[in-house]
Amino acid sequence: MSDTGKMPREEGMDHSISLLREGYMYIMNKRHSFNSDIFETRLLGKKAICMGGKESAELFYDSEKFKREGAAPNRAIQTLFGKNGVQALDGQAHKHRKEMFMSIMSPDELIRLTSITKKQWEIAVTNWEAMDKVILYEKTKELLCRTACEWAGIPIHEREIKDLTRDLGAMFESVGAVGPNHWRGRNARNKVEKWMEELIEKVRQRKVNPPENTALHKFSMQRDLEGSLLDTENAAVEVINILRPIVAIAIFINFIVLAVHHYPEERNRLQSSDDKYAQMFIQEVRRFYPFFPFVIAIVKKNFTWNSYQFEEGTLTLLDIYGTNHDPEIWDNPDVFNPTRFSDWEGSPFNFIPQGGGDYFLGHRCAGEWVTIEIMKVSLNFLVNQMEYEVPDQDLSYSIVSMPSIPHSKIIIKNVRRKV
Repeated sequence: MSDTGKMPREEGMDHSISLLREGYMYIMNKRHSFNSDIFETRLLGKKAICMGGKESAELFYDSEKFKREGAAPNRAIQTLFGKNGVQALDGQAHKHRKEMFMSIMSPDELIRLTSITKKQWEIAVTNWEAMDKVILYEKTKELLCRTACEWAGIPIHEREIKDLTRDLGAMFESVGAVGPNHWRGRNARNKVEKWMEELIEKVRQRKVNPPENTALHKFSMQRDLEGSLLDTENAAVEVINILRPIVAIAIFINFIVLAVHHYPEERNRLQSSDDKYAQMFIQEVRRFYPFFPFVIAIVKKNFTWNSYQFEEGTLTLLDIYGTNHDPEIWDNPDVFNPTRFSDWEGSPFNFIPQGGGDYFLGHRCAGEWVTIEIMKVSLNFLVNQMEYEVPDQDLSYSIVSMPSIPHSKIIIKNVRRKV
């Protein structure tokens, strides 16, 4: 990094359009051109700092220096996060809310999640055997919606699954969109939040009785720091913060199929290796393919870091995709290589596909364990329990569009169960 004390600065009035045009590569490209892990720019009409790499991640997740309240743009709140969700809290409020999330991530609950996921995969494979072709992205979203609802204790009729899947998908598919697609995400969130608020009221009135270990029950009965029941709207947002991210794992599942297809030697190795290699493969999928482009915070108070001045109130972006492809951290980062995780000791700041820092005290995604467990089950089905063909199609994916999804959404055909 520069030791002059003057932060590299991108000239120009505003670079929001550049961010949209370059997507996942925006911060990474500028870091390369400035030969610096940190630079100043202007986004949404405001001064902003962009940074990446392990040291930057360690700084970014220092809760004494950065806060989340007020950081996310309104368009992301209206589609992806919801108002006053755990992602936007700080201090004791965040700690208290995060403990609520972590309370459902016990070993027993993860085992129950795994069992539900296996059951849904069994049902899906049986159904897919009778289909001429399967659009994997759409079908895995539906599979995961069923999984999420059962695990979270959500009572839902079969006729409602497709609509709920579409609405939960719209929340994360529209976050980088403009125009009609953005409004589709907003309308979907409004619709699902209203439904969830009504459901939570029924739980509180004992008209609906989900199991006590489920998210619906725990979040409905959660009390705030003052001892009052969590506001119904906030409780609804947080239950959706369980459902929506699970459905979004469909993106990673599509990239599992893409990796197995593009690197056929991996299928052979996965079939002949133990669970350790499957874990390494999953971690490499999460590192290699685009998921979150960056995370956002605001400077909490004036401070100096590595001779650079950070001013209170400055919007700050941490480069997630670029950190996971940083040549200072990873050997040949643009090569798909699961064995890189064979001797990886683990760091909460250099491998951050779903954010960094501490699970319990920090802002690292509470659902990361859920993601890994669902990916393990899905990988096992895709390489060991079913066969399928991948016909000619557009398997490319964008590193501009956010989120990135293979253009064909992965079409498979002649699905059959292995005997």
